[in-house]
Amino acid sequence: MDLVLEVCDSYVFDSLYANLFPVPASKQWSDGWPVGLWNGGGAWNDSSTGYFSRLGAIGGKPREVYGHRPYLFEMGDLAHQSLLPRYNVIRQSVSLFILVTIFGWLLYLGVATFSYVFIFDKSVFNHPRYLKNQMAMELKQALSAIPHMALLTIPWFLLELHGFSHLYMGIDYANYGLHYLVLECFTFILFTDFGVYLLHRWLHWPSVYKLLHKKHHKWLVCTPYASHAFHPVDGYIQSLPYHMYPFLFPLHKVLYLILFTFVNLWTVMIHGSEFLTNDPVINGVACHTVHHLYFNYNYGQFTTLCDRLGGSFRQPDKELFDPKLKKDRSVWEKQLQEVDRMIEMVDGVGDDRVYE
Repeated sequence: MDLVLEVCDSYVFDSLYANLFPVPASKQWSDGWPVGLWNGGGAWNDSSTGYFSRLGAIGGKPREVYGHRPYLFEMGDLAHQSLLPRYNVIRQSVSLFILVTIFGWLLYLGVATFSYVFIFDKSVFNHPRYLKNQMAMELKQALSAIPHMALLTIPWFLLELHGFSHLYMGIDYANYGLHYLVLECFTFILFTDFGVYLLHRWLHWPSVYKLLHKKHHKWLVCTPYASHAFHPVDGYIQSLPYHMYPFLFPLHKVLYLILFTFVNLWTVMIHGSEFLTNDPVINGVACHTVHHLYFNYNYGQFTTLCDRLGGSFRQPDKELFDPKLKKDRSVWEKQLQEVDRMIEMVDGVGDDRVYE
């Protein structure tokens, strides 16, 4: 996240903060650095090792900006002209909140709309369990939840900025090389898939489900816009493995941004309705459709491994992969018999959904 913040500081935030919170001329140092609201030293994340070391300040001037030396740009004059310099935690928190919220909205709307226009099977609108005004409700829930989820993730990103993770920038070709990046992708997928499985299954415990996860299971058949339509605490809890991984294992900074984007893409795509594959390993659209219809199956995010080991895997119905049968009303009626039983068992009350 420090790379993204450095770009945005250079092109947007330095000017914004300098204009909103200008530093009086009497408060500037001789070398142009202002006395900010917080001048404490952070941690320098060495780009070759990924480990951190406390450096503090030398002669009253911070030696680092985000907890490391800038990677991409030399700092311009505007970087020194605000009472909230780049290393100020208040500024960092506000900037991160703005960035994560806007990026989250754009990624969600962009990918979900692409999926809706080019991939999504709109015959779902005729399904007996498609809700009245469902897509508008999905959008409203997701767009309102994303800023709250962004707020909850700020502490993780602040810790990363100040060097308390194993994120690194360079590549040690002598000891690791590019193949190590492939290994990082593999371990990231396995670790987060296992973590999401455990947390997702916990979210289906009756008391937790009713408090948090029930909002997401309002959608029995999904459009791509249901992907982020969570209670914000629910969405944050399921994101924890992605934030925890770089604090436990080395991970390249650029690869982290790519994987974080991929996670959001995947989340959107498995909430579509075009069943492209019945792969026994990949937890794709069909597996996640089973989860929304029948609740207590297929908790995994990327693979079926944890569900198979945990006894919660359910093979998607073969009718889902037949273009004619999956739209057949007799198939839908068969689904409804079990769906309605599951609603009564899980919700414990009558179904309060309003269908189209």
